[in-house]
Amino acid sequence: MQLEHPYRTNKKIDWGKAICSIVIVWMVLLTANATVTSSSQYTDKQLDALASRVGKIFWINPQSAKSPTFLSAPAANAATFNPGRNESFEITDLAGRANKDPYYKVKFDTGKVGYIRPEAFLEEFNETILSTDPLADEKRHLDEQTSEETKRVDWIKSQPWSPAVKEAAIKKQPTPGLNTAEVKRVLGAPRRVTKLRGLTKVAEEHWFYPDGSVLIFNNGLLTRTEKAQTN
Repeated sequence: MQLEHPYRTNKKIDWGKAICSIVIVWMVLLTANATVTSSSQYTDKQLDALASRVGKIFWINPQSAKSPTFLSAPAANAATFNPGRNESFEITDLAGRANKDPYYKVKFDTGKVGYIRPEAFLEEFNETILSTDPLADEKRHLDEQTSEETKRVDWIKSQPWSPAVKEAAIKKQPTPGLNTAEVKRVLGAPRRVTKLRGLTKVAEEHWFYPDGSVLIFNNGLLTRTEKAQTN
């Protein structure tokens, strides 16, 4: 008669399932460790450096084929959105600093609020995110044009002309009888000037403008406006 050992079992171990369980546990532990490492990867000095961008304004690069991705909340699983290419934003806060899990909180010129991880910000910096306005020259030129137009209209309104003459001048339609200086204030300088003197010895000037208009002056006064002949 054969006696069975009290601690021996006849069940076979499924080594495949056992190994799979061990791998799953190992991955869970690894993920948890990575999360802890990620949230504590910044030193106080590094967080201070990140916080130095708070209060600064940045621009989305309109020339880039793509735009950076922002989060709707300071969380990795938050909904995402992409701003327009001509938008700008201000970094208003370094959220999550207390637990060393930082996100830049930003406010766009449209009023929309978003979040972006500092490492994601650095990846996009100088590519889709710029520290200077890429349209600054264009905006400055537009501002200068607007300022010049305001000065032109204000000057016309200050002249002792009839309302009809002023209205026409504002529309850049100078009235016969204006002198050369007045016409130049109304229309700007001509592209080309030709001077003629006929048998009557009356000085005549033809002022050519880019739109094809030709203004004809006699003895310094505007007499008529014609359109340049095209061949």
